[in-house]
Amino acid sequence: MNASALLLPISFFVAFSVPLLSQADTFGTGENAFTIDFVTIGDPGNAADTTGDPNPAGAVSYTYRMGKYEIPEHAIRRANAATENTANPLGITLDQRGPDKPATRVSWFEAARFVNYLNEDQGAPPAYKFDSAGEFQLWELGDPGYDPANPFRNSLARYFLPSADEWYKAAFYDPESDTWFDYPNGMNTPPLPVASGADANTAVIEQDASMDPADVWLAGGSSPFGTVAQAGNVWEWEESETDLVNDERFANRAFRGGDRISGSSSLSISSSFRHDIYPPDQSIGAVGFRVASRNVPEPNSMVLLLVALVFGVAAKRWHI
Repeated sequence: MNASALLLPISFFVAFSVPLLSQADTFGTGENAFTIDFVTIGDPGNAADTTGDPNPAGAVSYTYRMGKYEIPEHAIRRANAATENTANPLGITLDQRGPDKPATRVSWFEAARFVNYLNEDQGAPPAYKFDSAGEFQLWELGDPGYDPANPFRNSLARYFLPSADEWYKAAFYDPESDTWFDYPNGMNTPPLPVASGADANTAVIEQDASMDPADVWLAGGSSPFGTVAQAGNVWEWEESETDLVNDERFANRAFRGGDRISGSSSLSISSSFRHDIYPPDQSIGAVGFRVASRNVPEPNSMVLLLVALVFGVAAKRWHI
């Protein structure tokens, strides 16, 4: 066998297999199935930003994944339906603007329970601890996955709400230049206002309050990492409490990113503003959330590694 004959099937495999793979995770089954797209937030061990809020912010020592989009209404409704006849139905309440609109009026506690559903669906431990009465609790010494640095989150969970640092890095850091920016468009100037769309350097801001947020897929351009709408459209819950310690069950939680009525000159869409005055049981019409995840090998990377191994063995055998 010559090199050309060997490379032909390998090339065919790469050409047709790799494009079919994606970073979307699927949850539920049948009519209650939905997907969440993730982007990888790499460059672990990056230096913190010392110009924003909080200060310092954004230093993350590990690779993780961030939801590309805000969680849409249809994901919540399908999770509700999937658990309706179980012992622990979600029953999450939310605004009704449309299936692809960001899910808003979801409290922090409800967002945490939705995240637990994602973990349960994938056979992973819950991120957040709720007792038999449905009350939020802190993880404690002796609990599998207990992390004394963050009693809110189980370290064995696969999906979770992004911490202050995780959210900040995904929005404002450029891994190519190792640079921090003031806005989630990879610039120190605000994005251009739009009502809807996906053009670069745009965000759903400066809109009339009577208008709905944009569909999550059409909520502006992306950050350097590829996330959408970390400026504008709707505010987003962080996992972290106001003081970043995460040791009080009912302490105020932070949210950030601004919403559709934020002005382009407003600090609310910049790295310098973090909203931290609402308790975790509060449901707010302008606040939604996105989900983060522990890093898992990307399918494309696994395919390319397999191809490299096959080619390496063949090259050694056939002296290619």
